[in-house]
Amino acid sequence: MKRILLIATGGTIACKRSDAGLKPLISSEELLAYVPSAREFCKTDALQLFNLDSTNIQPGHWLAMASAIEEHYEHYDGFVICHGTDTMAYTAAALSYLIQNSQKPIVITGAQKPIDMEITDAKTNLSDSLRFASCDRSHGVVIVFDGKVIAGTRGKKERTKSYDAFSSINFPYIATIQESQILFYIDDKESVKAPAVFFHELDCRVGLLKLIPSMDATVLEYMAGHYDAVIIESFGVGGLPSYETGDYYPVIEKWISLGKVVVMTTQVTNEGSNMSIYEVGRNIKNAFGLLESYDMTLEATVTKLMWILGQTKDRGRARELFYRTINRDILWKVSG
Repeated sequence: MKRILLIATGGTIACKRSDAGLKPLISSEELLAYVPSAREFCKTDALQLFNLDSTNIQPGHWLAMASAIEEHYEHYDGFVICHGTDTMAYTAAALSYLIQNSQKPIVITGAQKPIDMEITDAKTNLSDSLRFASCDRSHGVVIVFDGKVIAGTRGKKERTKSYDAFSSINFPYIATIQESQILFYIDDKESVKAPAVFFHELDCRVGLLKLIPSMDATVLEYMAGHYDAVIIESFGVGGLPSYETGDYYPVIEKWISLGKVVVMTTQVTNEGSNMSIYEVGRNIKNAFGLLESYDMTLEATVTKLMWILGQTKDRGRARELFYRTINRDILWKVSG
């Protein structure tokens, strides 16, 4: 029987009602008590790492989760992290970079309703996650939610209330779970040959600028004093505007002259960016060698940059690492 470590971090799944609204109060041991059927296929221990609304999760918490898994890695066959849904996609992506080449499954799950409610998705999600973590064919960092198994770098919360809150963006589901059966669409555990590698540094000085029509480029200039890298969420397949009142060219030039990293991505959820299509994208990308996310999610782009800059500040090395595919995060590299 597989040994699984349940790591509780809070979130809706662990919430109870308070005068101020829902608040994480249910312990890791209490969570397990709601899924007694899991004892039929795994032996589970519980660890209460913290008990937070996921709105309050920060990079330091990602490092703590990775450290807890590293500490217990040799003693368990798989890991399940209970987490709030609001920042779950960021956590799943961050753990994909902090824990690489894991032949053991690291599952992140949660719920849209607390587990102590009569009508809830929490019991199913937790049971499915323990089942997937107990499967011989499972590996790596994934999200399990509403019967879907999503690569840790491809998840995105697209619905605020529905049980099918998460989608896999620009990549197929790894598997689905139906009536206690796991149906794999991608079954590639044998391809993981290298031993697991754990990383211990993140650079939190990564900023995000979401463009809107008429936005002044001086906003980006202000950010240069506060961040080591910036991600610019542009329109469509990607480009930077040039208005009569000024354009982004000199500000981007300043960022590059300071040795900082600029990454272009798109505000559109599906199908990715390609700055080479339009003049507004191609010219400035070629002039400064800007990085581009292509088919990566925003959550993966943010956390990958934090991981990269935690390893190196060299722009050439950062470019190499950014375009390296990790846990299926980037597949479509037009000119990486």
